Amino acid sequence: MVKLAIEFENPAKLWWDSGGRELWESIAYGFDGSEVLVDDDVAHSWMARAATIPGWEGGPSYAPHPVFLKSVSEDEEQ
Repeated sequence: MVKLAIEFENPAKLWWDSGGRELWESIAYGFDGSEVLVDDDVAHSWMARAATIPGWEGGPSYAPHPVFLKSVSEDEEQ
C-alpha cells in the first residue's frame, strides 16, 4: 500500500485544468481530498495516466509533479 498525495508546492495549474482534477477526484472519492491510500499497482497505474496529462512535468526540482507517491506505515495499512 502507498499513498498518492497532492504536492502543494507544485502549482501545476495546467495539469489540474487539463484533466488532472478529474483524474484526482476519480481516485480520491471518499478521502480527505489531499491523500489517498491505494494498492501499489493502482498507484503506479494512476501515476502513469497522470503523467500523460499536459502540465505533469515542469515543477521545481523539490516538487516536480502535482501528485507524488508517499510510503505508509504499517498501522496506516490496517
